[in-house]
Parts: sequence; structure tokens; C-alpha cells
Amino acid sequence: MALLRALIRTARMVRHTPGLAAGLPADDDILLDVPDDRLAPALVAAGRGEYEAAAKLLASTREAGEWENRDRYVTRLAAFARSRGEWFDDWRFAAPHDPDALLVKAELEVARGWDSPARAELLREVTPLITAAAEGDPGDPVPWRVALDQARGTNAPHTVFEKLWAEAVRRSPHHYGCHVSALQYLSAAWYGSHRECFDFAERAAQDALPGSLVQALPVRAAFAYLTSEAGPGPAATVPRERLDAAADLAIALSHEYTAADPWPAEVRNLLTYVLVRLERWTDALEQLRLTGPYATSFPWDRISDDPLGQFLELRDGVRIEVAAGLPLGGRRAGRGPRASGSH
Repeated sequence: MALLRALIRTARMVRHTPGLAAGLPADDDILLDVPDDRLAPALVAAGRGEYEAAAKLLASTREAGEWENRDRYVTRLAAFARSRGEWFDDWRFAAPHDPDALLVKAELEVARGWDSPARAELLREVTPLITAAAEGDPGDPVPWRVALDQARGTNAPHTVFEKLWAEAVRRSPHHYGCHVSALQYLSAAWYGSHRECFDFAERAAQDALPGSLVQALPVRAAFAYLTSEAGPGPAATVPRERLDAAADLAIALSHEYTAADPWPAEVRNLLTYVLVRLERWTDALEQLRLTGPYATSFPWDRISDDPLGQFLELRDGVRIEVAAGLPLGGRRAGRGPRASGSH
């Protein structure tokens, strides 16, 4: 009987897997961590050694209060400066008190400190840079996200975390980056617990604005739980219903954006990982179709040194699992991308 079931499963996979590629971009069309239309020219100019485009971009986000874009751009520009820093050195020399350059510098040094064996010591030395960035624009929440990251790496107690968190939400109550940083601090891998992490994420998602990526915090909490190195012990087990509810909320959020929209790409990649771990194969395939060509390093770089390869391998695996669950008879599988709401 077991052999018969295995043969039927194989037959289903052979029959239906090819048709399930409908709506999925070809492997060669998948892009990893693609910058948006505003960031891309700044990175190209930085590659030529020119900082002006990056300075203008960040200044525009600060002046318009585009804190979510600002956070993303600062992170990407700091990562670029880490590998190719001549343009950034020129910017710092030309405008040493520029609040945007100060913020990139703070993010850059925190990122460097994280990779050092002397992490805590190096991160504490970044405090003056973070303070200068915060003073550069008192209304900007992004320096406080950097400060929350620093607090996690310096073993800061909850009292310090709570003060930083209060400063962050006072400037932007629904800032996604600050919420993600706070969630990491409260995770079981750092200074909280699975329960504390989920409680925080669910409260924040409930209070979030319509369409806000903050609604994806519970699925981030689910990811933290599912990838916990210690493993979920009996006292720390999160009920399956709570994990499914987190995934369902993220699915609803994903449907508020158009298919192949780069803005929610990371959330969709993360949601796909969680759905796979929950063996919700059909839902995972739908998210892969909605994701389109936009693969993101997170979460795949947490489980592989080749995030793009991991993403492509997972797409194939999801199709196989969905095909294995379809009836052997009848029409071959195949469907186009599902329509969704607009951004």
C-alpha cells in the first residue's frame, strides 16, 4: 500500500508540476534585492564615485517625512558604502554635518560592529554617531531604529530598550523599521521570549494603519519561532492556530498590493517561507505568483549562503508539493496570477 501511494504521488507530480509554472517568472527573470526607481540612480552614481544623487535622495525623504523609504534607502546606501566607500568618504568630507550623511555613517558603523567578535564594544563606540544623526533631524525616527539595533547588540537592559522605543514611537507611531528592530530585541533569540515577541507583534498589527507593513509583524514573530536555534521547548511552544493566524494576516496584507509590486516583496518572501514551514503549499504558491520576479535576501540568507538559489529551489519544491496533492485524473494544473488590490 505504501508503494502504491508513492507511485500515485509521483504520477501526480509528473502530470501537474509543469502546469503549475503558469504565472511564475522564468528562473532567469528573477531579480535579487532590486532597488526601486528612486534608489537605483543613486547607487549607479555612487558606483561612479559621485555622492550628490544619494545626498539629494535622502534629503528629499527627510524633507517630505518619507520615513519608510528613508529607512530602506539608508540601509542600502550604507551597505554599498561598506563595499565601495570612496563616494561616501567624499560626501562626508564635503558636508561633515549633513544629517543624511551622519545617518548613513551611523548605520554603516553599526553594521560593521555586528560582524566583529568584539561586537558589544564596537557598537558602544557608535553612540556619538547615532546621537549626532538623531540631533540632525529631531523628528526623524530612523536614527532611533539604528539605536534599537545597537541596543540589541550591546546587551542593553529592558529599561534602555523601553526608553529608545518610546523615543521612536513618539516620532512615528507606525514606523515599520523601528517595529522590526523592537521585535528582534523581544524575540527568544535575544532578550525576550516567543510569547513576548508574539504579544508585541499582534498588538502592533492590530493598531496598524490599513496597508501598513506593520501588519506583517506576527509573521515575523512566526519566522523567529520557526527558526529558533534552541528549538521550541514544551513551555515555549506556540500553538499552530497562532502561527496560522499570523500567516493569514500577512496573506490579507499581501492582497492589498498589486502582483509583482517591489514594495512588499520582502514581506511576501518571508510569508512564503512561513507558509512552506507550515506546509500550506497552495498558499505558498499563490504568494510566489504575487511576488513575481522580486526575490529578497531575507529570509533566504538566514538558511543558505545562496539566497537566490534557495529561492529558486523553493519555488520548484512548492510546485512539486502542490502537484502531489492534486487529483491524478482531470485537467492538468495551470492558472494565471491572481488579481489583487492596488498599492
